[in-house]
Amino acid sequence: MSVPGRAISFVTKSFFSKANGNRGGAPNVAVVMVDGWPTDKVEEVSRVARESGINVFFITVEGAAESEKQYVMEPNFASKAVCRTNGFYSFNVPSWLSLHKTVQPLVKRICDTDRLACSKTCLNSADIGFVIDGSSSVGTSNFRTVLQFVANLSKEFEISDTDTRIGAVQYTYEQRLEFGFDKYNSKADILSAIRRVGYWSGGTSTGAAIQYALEQLFKKSKPNKRKLMILITDGRSYDDVRIPSIAAYQKGVITYAIGIAWAAQEELEVIATHPARDHSFFVDEFDNLYKFVPRIIQNICTEFNSQPRN
Repeated sequence: MSVPGRAISFVTKSFFSKANGNRGGAPNVAVVMVDGWPTDKVEEVSRVARESGINVFFITVEGAAESEKQYVMEPNFASKAVCRTNGFYSFNVPSWLSLHKTVQPLVKRICDTDRLACSKTCLNSADIGFVIDGSSSVGTSNFRTVLQFVANLSKEFEISDTDTRIGAVQYTYEQRLEFGFDKYNSKADILSAIRRVGYWSGGTSTGAAIQYALEQLFKKSKPNKRKLMILITDGRSYDDVRIPSIAAYQKGVITYAIGIAWAAQEELEVIATHPARDHSFFVDEFDNLYKFVPRIIQNICTEFNSQPRN
């Protein structure tokens, strides 16, 4: 009898930590060898491992004998536990004597970093563009509060040239690229750049801002990155938001719309990716913006983790 579930849980908590020498930029891989009949549950602990960015490979040797099958808690555990159920992450070996035959194929797959799907997590695999309303109604003090909100969200992500990248646009009637995805590649530099953004003041052309962000930010997004737009506004737009929002959707950009004070909720729902309840937020005053940080991060991660694994 074996308990790989307990082993995977131990590895997730203990092995892949900075204290034990884990390197941020290198993919994490766990190779689990099971004699074919685990007697504990592996699906849930494997999900946690995957969401921590660990690529779980299963090598199942032999299978459960008839008399042992009654003790198997999850008969198809290997397909539930791995990153993708396409055979890439699992090997079935008829006997321990033929185990050596899996060495070369396993090494080849572990070295194929482009296909290690679980190296990608919701926190390290996006290009995030903030589209920030700098109109006159915001005011200098509230604008600093908005920038703190942008910093608080950015802080949650793993930022580097190969992980999550951050860009920002400020808009009024006009638009200004504050910094693109390729400008800064460390968390400290991003937070510093956010602090330096100067308040502009003017009108509110949100539709034009979305279009501008698509052209100036997301056109330079990497093909293998998720594209997230986080738009923050305190008022109703003077121009049409529907057509630019459709364009964002067609380009694969997931849009979160955050409205404050005088923002129109029905407009936020038009801007936000469907379903709007997961992608649009309204807060009555600027000082309450910070409360939404955990929910927005949770929604971004829930959406990422619910993508099909095939």
